[in-house]
Amino acid sequence: MSSLSPAERFARASERVRHPRTADFAASQRFDLDDFQIAGCQALEEGRSVLVAAPTGAGKTIVGEFAIHLAMLEPGEKAFYTTPMKALSNQKFRELVDVYGADEVGLLTGDTNINGSARIVVMTTEVLRNMLYADSGALRGLRYVIMDEVHYLADRFRGAVWEEVIIHLPPSVRLVSLSATVSNAEEFGDWLDTVRGDTAVIVSETRPVPLEQHVLVRGDLLPLFDDRAGVATAQVNQELLRMRSAGGTTYENNRRSQAGRSSGRAGYAAQRGRSSQRGARPIGNTHAQRIERLDRPDVVALLERANLLPAIFFIFSRVGCDAAVQQVRRSGLRLTTPEERDEIRRVVEERTRSLLEEDLAVLGFWDWRENLERGVAAHHAGLLPVFKEVVEELFQRKLVKAVFATETLALGINMPARTVVLEKLEKFNGEARVAITSGEYTQLTGRAGRRGIDVEGHAVIQWTAALEPQSVAALASRRTYPLNSSFRPTYNMAVNLIDQFGRARSREILESSFAQFQADRAVVGLARQVRDADESLAGYEKAMTCDRGDFREYSEIRRQLADLEKLNRRDATASRATREQRQRELSSLRKRMQRHPAHSCPDRENHARWAERYWKLKRSTDKIRRQIEQRTGTVARIFDRVVDVLGALDYVAERDGVTTLTPAGRTMRRIYGERDLLIAECLRRGLWKELDAAALAALACSLVYEPRRDDAGPGEHGLPRGAFRKVLSDTETLWQQLDDLERDHHLPGTEPISAGLASAMHSWARGLPLDRVLADADMAAGDFVRWSKQTIDLLDQISLVAEPGLAGTARKALDAVRRGIVAYATV
Repeated sequence: MSSLSPAERFARASERVRHPRTADFAASQRFDLDDFQIAGCQALEEGRSVLVAAPTGAGKTIVGEFAIHLAMLEPGEKAFYTTPMKALSNQKFRELVDVYGADEVGLLTGDTNINGSARIVVMTTEVLRNMLYADSGALRGLRYVIMDEVHYLADRFRGAVWEEVIIHLPPSVRLVSLSATVSNAEEFGDWLDTVRGDTAVIVSETRPVPLEQHVLVRGDLLPLFDDRAGVATAQVNQELLRMRSAGGTTYENNRRSQAGRSSGRAGYAAQRGRSSQRGARPIGNTHAQRIERLDRPDVVALLERANLLPAIFFIFSRVGCDAAVQQVRRSGLRLTTPEERDEIRRVVEERTRSLLEEDLAVLGFWDWRENLERGVAAHHAGLLPVFKEVVEELFQRKLVKAVFATETLALGINMPARTVVLEKLEKFNGEARVAITSGEYTQLTGRAGRRGIDVEGHAVIQWTAALEPQSVAALASRRTYPLNSSFRPTYNMAVNLIDQFGRARSREILESSFAQFQADRAVVGLARQVRDADESLAGYEKAMTCDRGDFREYSEIRRQLADLEKLNRRDATASRATREQRQRELSSLRKRMQRHPAHSCPDRENHARWAERYWKLKRSTDKIRRQIEQRTGTVARIFDRVVDVLGALDYVAERDGVTTLTPAGRTMRRIYGERDLLIAECLRRGLWKELDAAALAALACSLVYEPRRDDAGPGEHGLPRGAFRKVLSDTETLWQQLDDLERDHHLPGTEPISAGLASAMHSWARGLPLDRVLADADMAAGDFVRWSKQTIDLLDQISLVAEPGLAGTARKALDAVRRGIVAYATV
């Protein structure tokens, strides 16, 4: 404080008087809060909602934690912390338990229910949406909702849930929206201000730990930018550009001999200081050589020598991640001390003691533990959840030093590293290999740099023959991406809205969605184009005015004549009758043109040039007008189509101009997911009542399972026997009928049912051992657990809404699936 001027000391004292709770909270933190964190906390203390958009790792969750702090200062108040993923919810739950104690913190993630009536509850966003529609008693006393990773709103499969929650939260609830840096944060903030009331928008583009960008060329880390002052004004390293212009086949290998290479941070800093000068070259003897990529063990060893571990290697394939770990293991590289290995083994045994002995070999437990003890691990969705959690914990504790991960790790998991390595800048998106976006690059490299530990983070791009330094620099320089709504009404949403608000009010609510807000914003720009065009059209019309007659009418005849002549020339295959009809029309148009008063005007062709400009602009303006008509009320129009389908199937009824729910509609209120209509219709028709527990589990799995693109399905012979096959066939027939009905109402429909996992789920529900089930499923344990939990979620919904007999079967099926590795929970 002594280094501050008197004016600065006075300003700080004034702030403390105005925002005492923020000042006390800031004083209790391990780090000094950044300006954007303080601004967010102060806005909350003033009673406002807040949107905080900041880079990954900048510490925006501090603002959410302050909201929880405020709630806990007032007796009876609650705070909900929502995340897009169960793994994030589990992690946040553990963090908050450490601060407030187990009695004050709950966790609700669909398959986990811990202390749900606590004052602080961590949950997935879907759970909160369902609570709002059910008008849950747990909402009483709710004061703050923190929506972490709110940019998930753009997710085309799940993004609508975020908008539903934002729209339906009671007005008294203050909303804390935490987002990655997006380029349209102000637009999103304006919408939040519209639907939630006074909302402060706080944007920070400053990383708390500066990021150094490098390109790894053989054994050298070359700076991506020559200018060390900052990315915004930096120039691409001329050495990289020379390499690229040489075709990427040669490289002046100027390294010192291997023995002279420095190890440790000091040597790396010295080398980097020399090579980072503008246009500088690495040190050593020069001779042209073909550029060869370092093997992964060599890259890990290089980073270890340069004191740049722990590191995350992003590899956009699970197979690649597992292969990388095996490569490091085969190389004999070991990154841990004996003491660290002992601690790793202790943590592993403590966290996995509940796993069944007979399942360990199936899960590859022994190899996995051996790799961890070497300090390396993979992290991807195919791993058993507890394995991923152990990797995260050991990495955070600096016991695991190199993790090979898919991009899912970048989505909010608290796992910062000193260095992030990208082997490629493209990935397979399910259809083709595509370049990663600037937003994805920012999200991935955002893991580099641990606040309070590292002076700087490091992003390392491996050189490839296709690498373009300018393109990499563009990715590194653009730190933002737009947040676009993926909202669209669903059947479940429609019946819940109609039940609570009626049809007319529901349309108004949907028109307040971010999707419509963005469409309307676009309409404003389009309308401006139309206004400008109308002025030009008036000028053109004036310029083509003719004292002999209406030249616009005359030019329209000329335009029709020209269009018909062009059509006649193009359509050489037309029938004789058609061509004769066109000739009669052409003759009629020529006569009308020649008889028109404007035809004899001496200035006719000058007028015609202005007329041609007029009609060309009018055509484009009419197209814009149609766009405006299509965008205005888009969401409400889709809602109307959804309600029309519900009406055709008797889920809603019209009485005296009022839309109400039928008994079937009231059942649908509790059915969530992509197939809400199909599930509700199957229940109503009693298609599943003959199934036993294992067959119902297999059918539920078929409704949630999304196969890989190359998955051809099991075929008839691979399906469970008994009643299942006929019931599946009846369900598929019903799906086809509903799909036709939806398309008749200009709705997109749903994907076909896939029974690719039905046999494996049937076997699992019958109690068969894990090794046989995974062999039948032909998938990793983590994937099987994920689909099993989604199956459990659907069975739980069925158990709550089906008739008593089927509800009982659903509960038995749920219990049969929730066993072994599926039942294992670490929190």
